[in-house]
Amino acid sequence: MHDNDKNTHNDVQAMQQRVDNYISQFKEGYFNPLSMLARFTEEIGELAREINHTYGEKPKKSNEEENTIEAELGDLFFVMLSFANSLDIDLAEAFNQSMTKIETRDKDRWTKKEQECGKND
Repeated sequence: MHDNDKNTHNDVQAMQQRVDNYISQFKEGYFNPLSMLARFTEEIGELAREINHTYGEKPKKSNEEENTIEAELGDLFFVMLSFANSLDIDLAEAFNQSMTKIETRDKDRWTKKEQECGKND
């Protein structure tokens, strides 16, 4: 594991722990996996709505509450952390596995930017 991987792992573990500390104070605990998926889907829909308002042709209603893409991504991330915790999944490890797969499988898939001479040598 590289130093950056260790830092990312520690950061993600800290986020998962913070979510667990919050959820663990309630008797209900984590939702079941099917409910978590429903929550995740709900948050994706809210993100899609904000994207549509910001970049699409659908303006917000005059009485509609202000919201941001950033806020919706944050909500989505919270639900993802909760979902992972409920299934005892280390998200940092899951991310590292995915990046290794993507970096290998897709390394020649797109046109790479040319590096400037002397840069990154």
